[in-house]
Amino acid sequence: MPSEITALRASFFDFTGVVSRPEEIADRARYLEDGVLLLEAGRIVGLYAWDARPPLPDEVIDLRGRLIVPGFIDTHIHYPQTEMIGAYGEQLLEWLNHYTFPVESQYHCPDHAATMSEFFLQQLLANGTTSALVFGTVHPQSVDALFSAADAINMRMIAGKVMMDRHAPDALLETPEQSYADTRALIARWHGRGRLSYALTPRFAPTSSSALLEKVQQLRQEFPDVWLHTHLSENPQEVAWVKALFPERQGYLDVYHHHQLTGRRSLFAHCLHLDDREWQCLHETDSAIAFCPTSNLFLGSGLFNLKRSWEQGVKTGIGTDVGAGTTFNMLQTLGEAYKVGQLQQYRLSAAEAFYHATLGGACALDLHDHIGNFSAGKEADFVVIDPAVSPLQRLRLSHSKDIWEQLFMLMTLGDDRNIAQTWINGRAVWSRDAGCTQR
Repeated sequence: MPSEITALRASFFDFTGVVSRPEEIADRARYLEDGVLLLEAGRIVGLYAWDARPPLPDEVIDLRGRLIVPGFIDTHIHYPQTEMIGAYGEQLLEWLNHYTFPVESQYHCPDHAATMSEFFLQQLLANGTTSALVFGTVHPQSVDALFSAADAINMRMIAGKVMMDRHAPDALLETPEQSYADTRALIARWHGRGRLSYALTPRFAPTSSSALLEKVQQLRQEFPDVWLHTHLSENPQEVAWVKALFPERQGYLDVYHHHQLTGRRSLFAHCLHLDDREWQCLHETDSAIAFCPTSNLFLGSGLFNLKRSWEQGVKTGIGTDVGAGTTFNMLQTLGEAYKVGQLQQYRLSAAEAFYHATLGGACALDLHDHIGNFSAGKEADFVVIDPAVSPLQRLRLSHSKDIWEQLFMLMTLGDDRNIAQTWINGRAVWSRDAGCTQR
């Protein structure tokens, strides 16, 4: 039996191709004030201007007045930290000890992990996020629960269990051998199942002995198509600690590079305090960065140099970094990214911001052949945005002369109220009116 074509009429915005310089972004932008998107079997058939539409099915979903953009891609987030978001008063290392480790110790319980996985995915969908690169905890059951919940709605998800064997509470530590065995079993169980992928997830260098990193390296060699997800140079005290723990290495990044953990599908969160040699290494190895503005500001860690990432040719996506990050909402996160740029005399345009949150994030995750825009054949993940849900937004929208001002208004005044629907794999799985995931 032929599958059904779904047609949606609305305004549409995306980017038609990957760029290497910010000056190219606006030229790759595509805006259709009145367009129609055709879907079939979970994929994009095509995006057309309404006046140039092909033959359509009898029923067209009319969403005029709404703006449809590709689903937001969160390149760094911790699902177990959802329940401690907004924890007061610490910088990174103290924050881990006072808040993070106690919360993560609960995830040995499969029921707790399942409950929080469902809640976490609900938050992603309610905020228009359709793909994410996610930290679990050291417990395999934390990853089993998250992947099970994502698989139930056919959501594209990359995740992994934390790997760490020192400098954490005893209940959260494992031996390198145990970490290897548990991770290997998770890869066999989940990697490549549906739209799920696995990420090797050493928490960061301070909680990783050389013996553990050797096991991560072994897994990377055995499974070269998995991802590598960790932290790098988030906090000055952390950087100094790494230098003391690994005096034989040339710097923080060299701890990972020495173990062959840089490269395509390696994503390093934060990267606030890199030296010239580390920037060059990220470029030469085709590694990627997650820019996490809300958590960098919340923990007082520093300001990410987005201009430098362009100059060095390092792929960069946006991470909400919940729970140090203070919102699941990508619109609010982009607003904070703009302010980080302003503090460094870098003007983050709406075009560049939405690029990083969609196709740029897909590129950082090496998923740009699958998601990130409305090209024919791509997976049909997108978000329906109501551009004016408050009197203030309606007033500002009435004075917006083009799509760029409309997008900038959304990233400075927008929040979860603007998310009307979230579509996963060609199906509306979350609706603001319904207020819940639709299975």
